[in-house]
Amino acid sequence: MEEVEDKYILLIEDNPDDTALALRAFKRAHIRNKIVCVDDGVEAVDFLFGQGAYAQRDIDLLPQLILLDLNMPRMNGLEVLQKIRSTPHTRRLPVVILTTSNEERDLIQSYDLGANSYVRKPVDYDQFVAAVSQLGLYWLVLNELPQAVRKP
Repeated sequence: MEEVEDKYILLIEDNPDDTALALRAFKRAHIRNKIVCVDDGVEAVDFLFGQGAYAQRDIDLLPQLILLDLNMPRMNGLEVLQKIRSTPHTRRLPVVILTTSNEERDLIQSYDLGANSYVRKPVDYDQFVAAVSQLGLYWLVLNELPQAVRKP
């Protein structure tokens, strides 16, 4: 597996079309950070905690931002968020829920479990690009992280 650079984004999305759309939106928004994509919650947890296929990964190389879908097979986004917030190593990572869900209970549970932000995916491509650009600017440029999260 290739080495992950500093200030990368972890995109947790099970829909290949939504992943492709997000990658195109990042490119169009001139966000140059590496994007690591995983297909479901189980793979995300394995990646973050250096388990399974990612057992050789340096778990000290944490993402600058996690974009997390809610509706996924095997382990949903809320379960992933709960796991991220349950350990000192990952609990301060910025997690933005990026979902199509309009359910108020998903919004409330996301914040109750420690999401930093909840963004509904715009249906319109230009609006989606604008949302991704704003997310990138805020979370990758303006937002300050504690040293424990920033360390390479």
